[in-house]
Amino acid sequence: MSQRQLPIILALGTTQTLAWASSYYLPALLADPMARDLGVSSNWVFGAFSASLVISAMLGPRIGRQIDLVGGRQVLSASNLTIAAGLVLLGLSQSVAVMAFAWLVLGIGMAMGLYDAAFAALGRIYGTEARGSITGITLMAGFASTVGWPLTAWGLAHIGWRETCFAWAAANILIGLPLNFFMLPSIKGARQAAATAEKPHVPLDRTMILLAFVFAAAWTVTGAMAVHFPRIVEATGATHVEAIAAGALIGPAQVAARVLEAGFLSRFHPLWSTRLACLTHPIGAAVVAIFGGAAASAFALLHGSGNGILTIARGTLPLSIFGPKDFGYRLGIIGAPARMAQAVAPLAFGLLIDVMGAKVLIVSSALSLSALAALFLIRAAPRS
Repeated sequence: MSQRQLPIILALGTTQTLAWASSYYLPALLADPMARDLGVSSNWVFGAFSASLVISAMLGPRIGRQIDLVGGRQVLSASNLTIAAGLVLLGLSQSVAVMAFAWLVLGIGMAMGLYDAAFAALGRIYGTEARGSITGITLMAGFASTVGWPLTAWGLAHIGWRETCFAWAAANILIGLPLNFFMLPSIKGARQAAATAEKPHVPLDRTMILLAFVFAAAWTVTGAMAVHFPRIVEATGATHVEAIAAGALIGPAQVAARVLEAGFLSRFHPLWSTRLACLTHPIGAAVVAIFGGAAASAFALLHGSGNGILTIARGTLPLSIFGPKDFGYRLGIIGAPARMAQAVAPLAFGLLIDVMGAKVLIVSSALSLSALAALFLIRAAPRS
């Protein structure tokens, strides 16, 4: 990444960390107190959250197309306003209906403000040179849970869950909005281009379908592990303390792998690093199957490192194959099945764990290996 890219990387890295912490990572800590206040099961909260991910997936292509036309400044700035509105509604909710509506608003904000939108914005600014900046913002936003969960936990303990939602809303307005609006460049002729543009013709060819499958399979595993990792490794024989300690290693492993991607792996085509990333989870599963719960930390490091690279590949791999033209729209199409899978994975794997126990890692490994097989059917050469 160049010196001229650094200010935008720092700004987007900060706003991405804020966006993830104040939306995607909220239910892990707020679902139970929210449900108790509303007098319902926490499953209602997680169900509304899953619906927000579905909304986000459905809006992905439209949001990406808008960024292709006018750039990321307007869309990402609007995301801060939308996320803030959803958080205020969430904090004010006194019924399940209002709570669910608040999560739908947050789903719209997530479609406009999380990784796919940020990647599309960088592709619009830097074109084929966006790989380094994409890696840079994921390096920073990789700490979203590390920063967000302690802050949310502090708020929950000292001011309550409703006021915590209000505080995150204020952070989106006072921190996220100015950074996105003033640090991202405006696109010359954007209004005229948007007024005269026709819907792009992006055929769902073999490569597009394969990429959509790769990231859907990979994100199914990611979504399942994000929720069920401690439970799964406890089923392999690890103690509760060992499981929590191992889970804490996933975040640092993601960041370390992204540093590797920014350095050594950047000299190779993203297809090769993506293939490597699809191997790490099955290897970790094999290690924990052989050595039991004592190897839970090794499993966490391997899974986390692969997930770290896959997050970057979601932006860099389509860019390297198709180029910057209609990049945001392509990302939206390719990413929609992945977001749908991410919404369904926690429930699906929860049911599988009840039946299979630790053997559920056979399913997750099969998904990762099927993604790897699909990657070997994709050519590394850029498309015209």
